[in-house]
Amino acid sequence: MTDLAKARSILETLVAFDTTSARSNLALIEWVEAYLGEHGIASNRVPNEGGDKANLFATCGQVVEGGVILSGHSDVVPVEGQDWSSDPWIVREADGKYFGRGTCDMKGFLALALAWVPQFVKGSRPVHLAISYDEEVGCKGAPAMIERMAVTIPAPRLAVIGEPSSMKIITGHKGICAFEVNIRGHEAHSSLVDHGISANMVAVHLMSKLAEIARELEACANPDNGFDPPQATLTIGEMQGGTAVNILAGHARFVFDLRCPPDVDPDAAIEPFRELCGKVDAEMKAKFPATGVELQQLASAPAMTHAGSDDAVEFVRKLTGENTAPSQVAYGAEGGQFQRAGFPTLICGPGSIEQAHQPDEWLAISQFEEGARFMERLARELA
Repeated sequence: MTDLAKARSILETLVAFDTTSARSNLALIEWVEAYLGEHGIASNRVPNEGGDKANLFATCGQVVEGGVILSGHSDVVPVEGQDWSSDPWIVREADGKYFGRGTCDMKGFLALALAWVPQFVKGSRPVHLAISYDEEVGCKGAPAMIERMAVTIPAPRLAVIGEPSSMKIITGHKGICAFEVNIRGHEAHSSLVDHGISANMVAVHLMSKLAEIARELEACANPDNGFDPPQATLTIGEMQGGTAVNILAGHARFVFDLRCPPDVDPDAAIEPFRELCGKVDAEMKAKFPATGVELQQLASAPAMTHAGSDDAVEFVRKLTGENTAPSQVAYGAEGGQFQRAGFPTLICGPGSIEQAHQPDEWLAISQFEEGARFMERLARELA
């Protein structure tokens, strides 16, 4: 079996594991551990607190400095509510594409990296594989793994995050913060507004402040920063509240995310909203002590910048043959987390983000083959 055929087989195996972020990824991690063990490679698990998920990292080849980290996340987004034309957990080949949840984002990259393990173990410089959990829900899993890697593995030359980039080099991404707001109101008949507090009306007041912040962020954007869109963006993704049209709502909830380019401080951007939440909370409690506003940060991942990546870009260009200027992307990723740990980092992986997260997610076979050439050249370079 050729390495490319092996990668295709591994892709089928990885996609068959339903690793939606709300589920455990341990079955996939156990399979990877066993596969690496067959090649004499010891794996390092970094589990979550509940023990139902885990990161995994392993060194292929000599334990020396100057290696390369190949990193990808194991979790995928849900398929529920999407109109798939085939089973999302079975890779289907048609029209020059591999269809299936995670083929593009980002089990295709992981399959390629694993398929080249037999070559990586022969290298004089190592490949460090890193597989994380919960990237899709705020890059929550990787930090514990990165912390362990920073004190465990010999200093690598660079880290490649295999997010879909059409095998082009990306040296910047926005940071992301996610927040949940819960409002406890005081129920009463809707005609007696002074006898209670509508959590829904409070929610509308707070959400209007977020809309105001979003407009201010857009107005002060740097149009030349290389991001599309250039401004920090703030969007409300979920909202629930109330029980009936004639009852002052007893509870309301909404979730929002803030995505900032490197030159925007997310804490400073959100501070006016924090202050308003505190003010409204105090006002509500003065009327009904059991009411109030709770603001909780669900996730935070830093932006990735071009800083310190010149050598990494030069190295990866040898593998891709890509000579255009590196680009930047608006989505969040784990690149900023690796960079903060001191690893020169960039993004480069098969597929396009435009094919990710949608029904009938797909990866162009030509991109898979281009990723295979990348792995082959990497193995030669490290030999």
